[in-house]
Amino acid sequence: MFLDLNALKKAELHIHLEGSLEPELMFRLAERNGIKLRYGSVEALRKAYDFGNLQDFLDLYYSGAQVLLQEEDFYDLTRAYLEKCRAQNVTHVEPFFDPQTHTDRGVDMATVVNGITRALKEANAEWGLSYGLILCFLRHLSEDEAERTLDAALPFRDHFIGVGLDSSEMGHPPSKFKHVFARARELGLLPVAHAGEEGPPEYIWQALDELGVVRVDHGVRATEDPALIERLRKDQIPLTVCPLSNIRLKVYDSLKQHPILDLLEDGLKVTVNSDDPAYFGGYMTENFEALRKDLGMTDNQAQRLAQNGFDAALVHTS
Repeated sequence: MFLDLNALKKAELHIHLEGSLEPELMFRLAERNGIKLRYGSVEALRKAYDFGNLQDFLDLYYSGAQVLLQEEDFYDLTRAYLEKCRAQNVTHVEPFFDPQTHTDRGVDMATVVNGITRALKEANAEWGLSYGLILCFLRHLSEDEAERTLDAALPFRDHFIGVGLDSSEMGHPPSKFKHVFARARELGLLPVAHAGEEGPPEYIWQALDELGVVRVDHGVRATEDPALIERLRKDQIPLTVCPLSNIRLKVYDSLKQHPILDLLEDGLKVTVNSDDPAYFGGYMTENFEALRKDLGMTDNQAQRLAQNGFDAALVHTS
């Protein structure tokens, strides 16, 4: 009898709230806000989810985010994701949000933060979900713009625990943001960063040594650098790995090629996450199930991966 992967207690550490915007909700919000989408139906939109690379996905991702305008939109987005968590026994979440995706469209920072945090607080009160929110900078924009974003977010400092770095990786090394990350650390914010998804192992080194990250998001290309693997193992730096995302974005041709279980058995603190589940065809349970189906993940490995998620959390959980 196999372990029930849906009932397995899980923590999610790599989830973009904007990437949990399901097509059905996107269309409802577009209608509510009087926005005309590029696609005429939910079915037509889903057919567009055949990404050739990270940039193809991001183009669609940013287009979809235009429907998020009011505080209630951000609440509905977050609440819908958290209901998925409740259904899949995800008891702790540390979601990312991208304020620049919204403030650059004229949406006020308070609108974004208040909508998201209202849903998180409700979930905590209603079923005991624990959480910590992470503000991400968009790496295709400048460090000066990241500094201004941090300034705008400081009145809401109590609502988020850390800063991250996401969006287009190629051509935008972590070192580009070393000053704003140093400032964030001085403010007591915990740093994480996307590195080593499309970008080379050098980006992981930079995230560790120049940004001072306590956790690497993705990090799978560390397999190309034995010295880096040893560093990650020795220091037990968590990697927030997103298996289904890596396949949909062509990091690997097949999940059978994915190194997550090899990294686990090599003693690295790897975790399972969904990344942008509305676009990549799976939340937490679906990612665990895919690892069992395509990589032969054992029940013991599933339990270790799940426990790593709690061990790697920035907010202490039990």
